Amino acid sequence: MKNITCVFFFLFLLSACTQEQKQVEETKPNIIFILADDLGYNELGCYGQEIIRTPHIDQLAAEGMRFTQHYSGSPVCAPSRSVLMTGLHTGHTFTRDNREIKPEGQAPIPDSALTIAEVLKTQGYVTAAMGKWGLGFPGSEGDPNNQGFDLFFGYNCQRHAHNHYPRYLWRNDEKIMLEGNDRTLYGEQYSQDLFTREALNFIESNKDTNFFLFLPFIIPHVSIQVPDESLEEYKDSIAETPYDHHPYYLEHPYPHAGYAAMVTHMDKAVGWIMYRLQELGLDENTLVVFASDNGPTYARVGGADSEFFESAGPFRGMKGSVYEGGIRVPMIARWQGKVEANSTSDHLSYFPDYFATFADLAGVEKDFNIDGISMTPVLLGEKGQTEHEFLYWEFPAYGGQQAIRYGNWKGVRKGLFKDQSAPLELYDLSIDIAESNDLAGEYPEIIKILDSLMRSSHIPSQLFPFEALDNNQTK
Repeated sequence: MKNITCVFFFLFLLSACTQEQKQVEETKPNIIFILADDLGYNELGCYGQEIIRTPHIDQLAAEGMRFTQHYSGSPVCAPSRSVLMTGLHTGHTFTRDNREIKPEGQAPIPDSALTIAEVLKTQGYVTAAMGKWGLGFPGSEGDPNNQGFDLFFGYNCQRHAHNHYPRYLWRNDEKIMLEGNDRTLYGEQYSQDLFTREALNFIESNKDTNFFLFLPFIIPHVSIQVPDESLEEYKDSIAETPYDHHPYYLEHPYPHAGYAAMVTHMDKAVGWIMYRLQELGLDENTLVVFASDNGPTYARVGGADSEFFESAGPFRGMKGSVYEGGIRVPMIARWQGKVEANSTSDHLSYFPDYFATFADLAGVEKDFNIDGISMTPVLLGEKGQTEHEFLYWEFPAYGGQQAIRYGNWKGVRKGLFKDQSAPLELYDLSIDIAESNDLAGEYPEIIKILDSLMRSSHIPSQLFPFEALDNNQTK
């Protein structure tokens, strides 16, 4: 009898420990991060868009939290992704500009770079990315398989991603040929649909474990291309105007309708992903984040008409600019039962914060040397949210630019390569969201603070130098 009692006691303890472990694991959410490409702040219905229909993303906002002061990592693709993956702003992260490596791909982030995917893998997460990578050519140190992703499916190279009907895509180190596609305006296999299908299969295959699914979609980056059934939704209802030919992008006969249809087509993909989560009973244990990698494409490039759609909303500048229109982006977070439904946050945040937030939610206790701050308290409606002292960007292209957000103050410096002592512009975003009234001459003490913070935030790089900053000569 004594032995039987001991056996039952042991089984009770084992059951209790197993249940406790299961509860611990269930506190770690699955994470799905959906990243649109060149989507403007004002191109979603829930952010004020009146022409393009985005019902599923709007539903995501209705069931979650919509951020109004969220910023991308950079005004262009590759550095923004580098910031997102490493948690380091562009004064610290390796990739600070788009830089192509022949024959295919971009300059690789080094093996020494720690990505959020690598961190999540240490916590038992299965990791995958479907879409555009842009942080290292196949087989390089920056290859997604060498940066923490168990599965990659998509475009390794950003230039390759200029066409939505590619001849091939990469599945890890295997080149997958796509029958019926020849990089013309139309084809048989639309890349967005392939990414969506792959994502749905990944969720299904990993429903019983924690997963991190990164979906850097290509829409609405030009070229404008979309399946006919989606184009028909807009073709007869939107006025078209002529546009100049661009050598890098295909011309579409209905550019306005095509562009709107692309965004709505992506919106449907979001709907399918949310339906799959509900179908599998994963709603309450999955954080879904939607954002854009930078502001909208410059007006009329490749047929994209940011002025027609008012893509940047009230903000100045577009893609490639460190003014608000180039870096302030939509961001929605939805986690059923955890993130308050139909809520809005003006918390000041940007791409480095995702590393800190996801690591926090996964239960990582280690402190990382990053520029991000966890957004967990604001997401969960808790007190104690740490605020940034400032947000910083540098962009060694389009003449050389810097920007800083310090409270409601916004500092912008441009033309650094032409003028080593380029002046710092100053805007009060609390009253001048369009950055139209330069107050630099009225607040020299603020200029001094911003200049000091900007110089201290820049680590010199041979690949991406700002000579004035490296030599400490800014004024």
